[in-house]
Amino acid sequence: MPAQHKRLIFCTAGLLSLACALGAAAAVGTQLWVRGTILCSTGALLVNASGPELHKFIGHIHYGLFSGQRVRQCGLGGRAFHFSFFPDLLRIIPASIHVSVILFCTVLIIFALVGAGFFMLNAFGSPYETLQGPVGLYLWSFISCSCGCLIMILFSSEVKIHHLSEKIANFKEGTFTFKSHSEQFANSFWTILVCSLVHFLNALLIRIAGFEFPFSKPKDSGTITGAVDLMY
Repeated sequence: MPAQHKRLIFCTAGLLSLACALGAAAAVGTQLWVRGTILCSTGALLVNASGPELHKFIGHIHYGLFSGQRVRQCGLGGRAFHFSFFPDLLRIIPASIHVSVILFCTVLIIFALVGAGFFMLNAFGSPYETLQGPVGLYLWSFISCSCGCLIMILFSSEVKIHHLSEKIANFKEGTFTFKSHSEQFANSFWTILVCSLVHFLNALLIRIAGFEFPFSKPKDSGTITGAVDLMY
């Protein structure tokens, strides 16, 4: 492939990695990871609410990795409550999983920036044969893609398996009991998915540029002919 085409491919991959790093950094600081509604089951059972009356007992909740907001509604109007995971909710959430998600987000951002820098260096500089050449480009892309996948797996398990929304909804509630009425992952969660797909795309761009995979090495023809010469 001509050098100009390789330079264009590396520039594209570098800009994509930089955009992923900025997008992941923005996603970490937002409260748009999960949106949902919560049902005040205690109040609904007391008045035997159904149909249109049930909407008076449905509140809203949204949160991210550090903070969020819930609006409890038990038939008397909505009341907003702002919360933060650290240190308020550490006693009720799976703290190890939550901290792991934040840690992998940090690693994703760092290695996306590293990958963007090395892509640009390969485009405009003279790449070395170790971590700056094709082996390094595959490595940075693989680490970033793996971190994005781990973030989605861990966070979705925290929300779905450990019922994170219900735990937050019932935080400091002694009288009423809330249940998750509906919940869906919001923009920041899907941003991490896009980042993972982009880093996978970067690995394909490296291959298109003409670099072989690190583990596919051509056979040394000189060694073979030398062994044949020794036979005669």
